[in-house]
Amino acid sequence: MRLRRITARRSPVHGMGLFALQPLAAGDRVIEYKGEVTSWRRAAARQRSEAGHTFVFGLSDGRVIDGSRGGNSARFLNHACVPNCEAIEMGERVFIHTLAAIAPGEELFIDYGLTVDGSVTDDIRIQYTCHCGASGCRRTMLGSDAASA
Repeated sequence: MRLRRITARRSPVHGMGLFALQPLAAGDRVIEYKGEVTSWRRAAARQRSEAGHTFVFGLSDGRVIDGSRGGNSARFLNHACVPNCEAIEMGERVFIHTLAAIAPGEELFIDYGLTVDGSVTDDIRIQYTCHCGASGCRRTMLGSDAASA
């Protein structure tokens, strides 16, 4: 029997989050981000028709993994400007790996590095405000290029 290494629960940063149950070493593959691989257009239409959070992970080929359709707990990963995990894309699959050792009870974070089409307005900045509280917080979930635009 294999012990569960992570769990989803209420996060002090935002909504639900993923937390370590066991010590995780730097470089560990923790979880695959699962869901339906679809187009941005289809995922955006779903976002408009369904209230609440969105669980979409962009792939380098322009498609997305929609964690709200057949997804797993990886969809609860929160953003931090100084993350302790990273996403590694392998074809249509995305795996979450640790960047540093993570102790039991610690929340797992990735840097969303979001991009937006068009110019970044004050409304966009507000919509993507970061709440990670890290000393190096850039105060946005937008990627550093988009945040400085």
